[in-house]
Amino acid sequence: MAPPPPTQPALGERLTKLATTLQFAWFVGHATLLLAVFRYFLSYITLNYYSTWAQLSYRLAFISAVATYGIVVFKAYRARLKPGTPPQQLALSLLADENVQYLLISLVWLFSRQLPLALLPFTVYSLFHVATYTRTNLIPVLKPPKTTPGSTPTSPGASKSQSPLANAIGRFVKEYYDVSMMLVAGLEIALWFRLLVSAVTFSKGSWILLAIYTVFLRARFAQSHFVQNAFAHGTAKIDQHVNSANVHPVAKQAWDTAKGVGKQVHDATDVSKYVGGSATAQKKPQ
Repeated sequence: MAPPPPTQPALGERLTKLATTLQFAWFVGHATLLLAVFRYFLSYITLNYYSTWAQLSYRLAFISAVATYGIVVFKAYRARLKPGTPPQQLALSLLADENVQYLLISLVWLFSRQLPLALLPFTVYSLFHVATYTRTNLIPVLKPPKTTPGSTPTSPGASKSQSPLANAIGRFVKEYYDVSMMLVAGLEIALWFRLLVSAVTFSKGSWILLAIYTVFLRARFAQSHFVQNAFAHGTAKIDQHVNSANVHPVAKQAWDTAKGVGKQVHDATDVSKYVGGSATAQKKPQ
């Protein structure tokens, strides 16, 4: 006689168990960021950029970003840190971590003047994190996978039946992940040019922000092939344009000079040449 199927805990018990995890707090942070960005852009499209609601929503979005990346960094280094680790090694390990970089830059945006474009990369990341957590954690708690009659949790294929919503989310993430990461790379590069415009027009504090963000973007270039591809694609587009017959030679010379300066800066800031080793293997910021 087959054993009776295992009974599922009550929904309230399952939700309580889920809500007491640090990962759930991480999920709530990303969800809050999405809601705050949505509320901010409602104010933005109605030209109420500096209304009380707009300012609260903008700051709340970056508070949420700081919280989520702080949780990831805390979990990672609580598990990884060992007594007696040399401070220099720990500092280099921290600075090379993409999640630490996003934590630091989100702190910069939190305490800087409003830059709506700065919200967008975090928004894309949060969208995918919320979708993935919903598929892998939230939906199975709300609607546990069905098991075939007579099977046990250890039976082959016992938990393969997912809800249609979970399957749809999985397809969405798989189909649009690469495109979305290229979008993030493009947005991060566009933000650098936005800061450059502010700097050359002498907006207050813009040169400091530009310098800080340049360091961040240089680190992103070293670690993300999406950022590298975005730069390569943009450079190829400009090359194609300036090499056309109707472009003045001065413009071509200026572009060649800019590329040369960019290459020199890239080579001079290649940290791997000074500390040895290669760039950190790419992983998606959490």
